[in-house]
Amino acid sequence: MTISRQKLSGYEKRIDRAEKLAEEYPFAAKPLKFYTRIAQFQKELFTTIAKQWGSHPVIQATGEFRSDLNFMVLLPKYPNFLALVEANAPHPLSETAARLSQEGSAAWMELLGKYWSEGGRSDENSVLRPGEQRSALKEFLARGFLQPYAEFIGEAIAEPAIEATPYVCPKCDSLPLLGVLKPEGDGGRRFLHCAFCTHEWAFRRILCPACGEEREDKLPVFVAEQFPHIRVECCDTCKRYLRTVDLTKNGNAVAEADDLAAIPLTLWAQENGYARIHTNLLGA
Repeated sequence: MTISRQKLSGYEKRIDRAEKLAEEYPFAAKPLKFYTRIAQFQKELFTTIAKQWGSHPVIQATGEFRSDLNFMVLLPKYPNFLALVEANAPHPLSETAARLSQEGSAAWMELLGKYWSEGGRSDENSVLRPGEQRSALKEFLARGFLQPYAEFIGEAIAEPAIEATPYVCPKCDSLPLLGVLKPEGDGGRRFLHCAFCTHEWAFRRILCPACGEEREDKLPVFVAEQFPHIRVECCDTCKRYLRTVDLTKNGNAVAEADDLAAIPLTLWAQENGYARIHTNLLGA
């Protein structure tokens, strides 16, 4: 499979945008700088996956998105990822990465395989109970590493024909991480951005992507002065919310990076009783 220049450019845009946002929003500088290191690794891993796959099939003959992981390609790179996290992450995550690096390949395969089969389909981070922090940290160590693999598989699979409005990703059956408003005509068209493979698909504007509520008075939208291009789209029926990056207001925004900078919006939503449909890579 030929390496997608567009996909690699996407990684470069995320990295550049995160670096700029770290300067613009000092309160978010540390997580954004950490993210730039992760995104750089992901870009390199995506390139490696594409090159090593060569002429072999991208997925198994069944055509299923979540076919067995290609550990021959992935495992040699995992120690480097753990070392990167150990050297740059906050203490709890750094400590978890160091511990996992000592557990060896059997533990790595178990963790990665579990996330590959279940990741994106539910958001354990948003409903953690006391004492469950460690599982969330380990989930990051799988999610951050496997995202380029998921993006590679997603790019190789044609988008299926969509007859209705899908609430989950039509490629990998995962929840949406973000909404994205893209310019169209005199307004914007809404897309959902997958939490697992980053695929985007069109979705109705006045519709809750969590429960299907479509009464406009039950779907309030909040915008903070600090982030005029980011909408907090809430549902008063299910008390879930979707953060949406409005490219009609800021064409320079990059969904993944701008979302990570919007820490105050997460705090606001939590204080007002709303839970995110799926948290971002850093658990916000």
